Amino acid sequence: MFLIHVKARNETPLRERDSCIEVFTMGKQGSPRSARPILQNTNSLFRTKDYHIRSSSDSLGASTDPSIGRRILGGDNYWNSKVVLLHGLKDNSGKFTPCKGVYVGKKHTWFGRNVKPIAFILVLMASLFLLDSLMVSIFGSINLQGSSPTIPSDAHEDPGWSWSVKGNKGSGWYALPYMYAKDDNVVSIHEERPTVQMYGRLLKLASMVLAEKEFKQDSLNFWNEPYHQASKWKPCADKKYRTTPGKPDKSNGYIMVSANGGLNQQRVAICNAVAVASLLNATLVLPKFLYSNVWKDPSQFGDIYQEDYFMRILKDDIDIVKELPPHLKPLDIEAMGTLITDADIVKEAKPDDYITSVLPLLLQNRVVHFLGFGNRLGFDPLPPHLQRLRCKCNFHALKFVLKIQKVGSLLIKRIKKYYAAPRQLDKQLLGDFAPGISPKQHNIASGPSRYLALHLRFEEDMVAYSLCDFGGGDYEKKELEAYRDVHFPLLIERLKNSKPVSPVELRKLGRCPLTPEEAALVLAALGFKPETFIYLAGSHIYGGSSRMQPFTSLYPNLVTKETLLTSSELAPFKNFSSQLAALDFIACATSDVFAMTDSGSQLSSLVSGFRTYYGDGHAPTLRPNKKRLAAILSENRTIGWNTFEDRVRKMIEEGQRVQLRGSGRSIYRQPRCPECMCRS
Repeated sequence: MFLIHVKARNETPLRERDSCIEVFTMGKQGSPRSARPILQNTNSLFRTKDYHIRSSSDSLGASTDPSIGRRILGGDNYWNSKVVLLHGLKDNSGKFTPCKGVYVGKKHTWFGRNVKPIAFILVLMASLFLLDSLMVSIFGSINLQGSSPTIPSDAHEDPGWSWSVKGNKGSGWYALPYMYAKDDNVVSIHEERPTVQMYGRLLKLASMVLAEKEFKQDSLNFWNEPYHQASKWKPCADKKYRTTPGKPDKSNGYIMVSANGGLNQQRVAICNAVAVASLLNATLVLPKFLYSNVWKDPSQFGDIYQEDYFMRILKDDIDIVKELPPHLKPLDIEAMGTLITDADIVKEAKPDDYITSVLPLLLQNRVVHFLGFGNRLGFDPLPPHLQRLRCKCNFHALKFVLKIQKVGSLLIKRIKKYYAAPRQLDKQLLGDFAPGISPKQHNIASGPSRYLALHLRFEEDMVAYSLCDFGGGDYEKKELEAYRDVHFPLLIERLKNSKPVSPVELRKLGRCPLTPEEAALVLAALGFKPETFIYLAGSHIYGGSSRMQPFTSLYPNLVTKETLLTSSELAPFKNFSSQLAALDFIACATSDVFAMTDSGSQLSSLVSGFRTYYGDGHAPTLRPNKKRLAAILSENRTIGWNTFEDRVRKMIEEGQRVQLRGSGRSIYRQPRCPECMCRS
């Protein structure tokens, strides 16, 4: 057994108040389990009371089960009686010694006459205590294995608090899940942390409201698109127009592209390269993907997309080859000066930039190589036929390979119990693997089951780069600072030369990624019931279960590709992050509702665009406005649930309005424009 001490630095030590208390441990190291008294000064967990928290040394996590504490320490009244007794002691009482803890008043003759009955009762109580402690130690490791204590976020930030742990020397020392200490060395861990709740009051209100509404029909239904105008827009980027210029009779040379980033950044780079090749009357060499130390994925174009299909769909627009012709392969492109990096061409470049700076090199050397090519072509101004070609590339030409389609279809089947007829969206992403049912099965089925896909952009890189405070205390701040030092040196340099913006101000400006807790509150305000099946897309959530606990407390039916697929089914994708991201793309795009937490994310942008293009007005997307949501949540201590619910719903509804693509906006995210879609 061991004791967890949580000490307030400003609290007067009990020894100075001439008070002490006896507690019991389960014997010393190596000895049979027996109760023995030890002397221990009590420290304060809360500001006014002295507590000791016990746990089994067989368990790595600290228990939050109040019944365990009652079994060990003799019931709820034990705490109250001991606390009142200790704090009721005065230095002038003279009835309680600080070193032995025994009463030294006058002897009573009654005690002498009843020695034997008292001794019998004490022996009986000791036996029962030993038996109970033995049962707790046996079952404690089973019941307490996955539990983690909830610590208010403000406790981490209070400089008057310190956390420490004392335990048996031989068995190692275990602290609260933030830290693991052994042999006087402290090592940080990520697997187990205390649950952080920034909006505990709202979470309780949400839990009560969801329980009341579980069997009620909500008048608002965010499972459907709220505006009928959405269904009037139809895909038509693959149609031929008389005004569209055809391929040139003669190519000006070859364009090579080595795209950086992950799956979604590479997808944008491919389609931008198609537009640039058409602009410069060039032949496009099938794009390559750069290996990144961040993504660590060696996948190339043919590992993710169907090469021949891509070339066939675009054959009337540009020439595409899989590699350079033999006579150009030996050329030293860098020495020739035709290697163009992101530093050589501005971000969101205009067509004129390519014509004046790139075309002369292409005509001279017959080949140019774009290295990186991240967002190097703006959206406006651009000729309509080039915008249309971008859309055709993204929404029609890029099809996942059969391996990804097959496992993606399996993902959907594991979530849904019944399937309707395959939609155009399903066919485009899953091909022949799109799930469907026969007419006979359709009569038996009550209808397709629904699920919501959530892209929770709360990975460590996003959290660290934001410079926001998420209530994790000093430990979290130091950990994120260390991450920034390693991964974002340019950000660190920029911060040194500029006036820092406070975390509070960053949150007000809407620059902080939504936490899982905030995402759960939004879904609860929208009326999604606790039994809703939610597919969680993305990488590892920063903070793990400590951050996800508030979410799963409201929505326990949470699944991921790792929980839906077996290890053998996932094995072909191991160490291929872009291919795994493709599975997330499919699960999000084909979901009944897609919810994003960061509209700036490439995955969220591309998925929402796909749903707009192929959804036929039946693929709703939820886009929280982070600035407005921050203002709402800033009132979390006083706002009523009905008011919170009403303001969140209005925010989401405004984001669902059917609007044409604005100037400069991404055509991949907002394809409702004459170049991409046709209005019926």
